[in-house]
Amino acid sequence: MPCGVSACPTRGSGRIEITEPRFFEMVGAHILVADPDPGILRAAQRILRREGFRVRTAANGRRAVEYCWHDQSDVLIVELELPDMDGFELIRIVRAWASTPILVLSERGDWREEVKALDSGADDYLVKPFGEAELVARVRVALRHAARPESGSEAVRRAAGLEVDFEHRSVRLGGQGIRLSSREYQLLKILVGNPEKLLTEEMLLGELLGPSAQRSRHYLHVYMARLRKKLAMDPQVAGRLLTEPGIGYRFMA
Repeated sequence: MPCGVSACPTRGSGRIEITEPRFFEMVGAHILVADPDPGILRAAQRILRREGFRVRTAANGRRAVEYCWHDQSDVLIVELELPDMDGFELIRIVRAWASTPILVLSERGDWREEVKALDSGADDYLVKPFGEAELVARVRVALRHAARPESGSEAVRRAAGLEVDFEHRSVRLGGQGIRLSSREYQLLKILVGNPEKLLTEEMLLGELLGPSAQRSRHYLHVYMARLRKKLAMDPQVAGRLLTEPGIGYRFMA
């Protein structure tokens, strides 16, 4: 299976057996951090460079947009409160042309703010103050999701008018390309890669956000709603994405 995930319900046990995906680590990946706080920028540089990442910083949104436009960043980390623009605006600007994974760092711990950030195009949300290990883990998850599948996997999956190209990380619907965020693409990739299998919310959350994400079930609901909205352009395809109430989702090939 191209996404490296297998999930099959065991009769009578209510248990899902999962084979963990094997992605390669992107050593030396470029991380862009946009935050007006010099202390946060220094801390992020120290933490991420220690792990072998290359880090660039921006103290405002304008500079972050310039860096994103001219340089290829593998992950963008952004604070919502920037001096020259709202962080939500920065996310929308970058998302208009790039599928780069976006991780929000913010002191705003209200789940409504988290949902708003996800709706704007962010892929993950981390509340300040954050632990060093958690920041590194979130960045690694983002990089694994953005990585290409292992060689030898099926390159393209098709269902009705939907075509998912794993090698080029592109999606076409009715012959037209559609733009998905990193999380939306990863969610679709898992579902299409496991046709007709019931995937629990816990399993999907673990794949999207890591093992510590079980408390963030609303994240999955936001990602799924955004994905359904984009697939709705082709009702035949949208109708193949089924919800099993209280359990999870399945994609009918």
